[in-house]
Amino acid sequence: MTKFKTILAVLAMFFMIIAALLTSFQIAIYGDPQYGFYESLYEKYHVTEELHMELSDVMEVTDYMMAYLIGEEDELSIVTDVDGREQDFFNEQDRLHMADVKNLFLGGLKVRTVLLILAALIVIVLSVWKAEVRELLTRAYSWALGVFAAAIVFLGIGFAIDFTACFRVFHEIFFTNDLWMFDPAEDYMIRMLPEGFFSDMVIRIGLIFLGFLLGIWILLRVWRMLAARVKKDGQPDARMGSK
Repeated sequence: MTKFKTILAVLAMFFMIIAALLTSFQIAIYGDPQYGFYESLYEKYHVTEELHMELSDVMEVTDYMMAYLIGEEDELSIVTDVDGREQDFFNEQDRLHMADVKNLFLGGLKVRTVLLILAALIVIVLSVWKAEVRELLTRAYSWALGVFAAAIVFLGIGFAIDFTACFRVFHEIFFTNDLWMFDPAEDYMIRMLPEGFFSDMVIRIGLIFLGFLLGIWILLRVWRMLAARVKKDGQPDARMGSK
């Protein structure tokens, strides 16, 4: 029974870590409502020059695109001044691919909710079974974090060595078509979002995720320490009991 409780605790912490990763994506992408990070990358990669657009127009397109991805717009279409003429910034391939991206992103948020609910249910079950929840979850988190850390290091090395190859593998895993393969000579969206943009976004997501992992670890440690202090203060003095 003790082994089963430990397995459940580790599973709950895995769910918590994956939920933190998905939340890191959301914060990195939507954490700044003014999209200042995007603007800085557009300037870094000279996007306005590539598109022959004003930065204000690029930001307007960005705002609309992000609203579409979160489900606030039904159709990915916005007319703007691009490449010297007024036209729809997005083409049909953009719309088809971004529909897949939208479904993937919104699906990830739903998965996060399910994982958090499952983690909470496991903790409730462990409490009902009179398990030492604080001690058990702290150990379980360390084990789950160790496995996840190894995976992160492996992926980090891969992205550092060849980001393009890893980026391609990511798309091949999560998309069942080749709509993500754009031609910069004909497609405005890929000029607005060059490979370097995604490389910097991955780093941003990684830093936020590491912050989450550290925060969870600190909370569990503090919870464990406070519980131990309360338990110690609640115990009768051994000398008093002997009199």
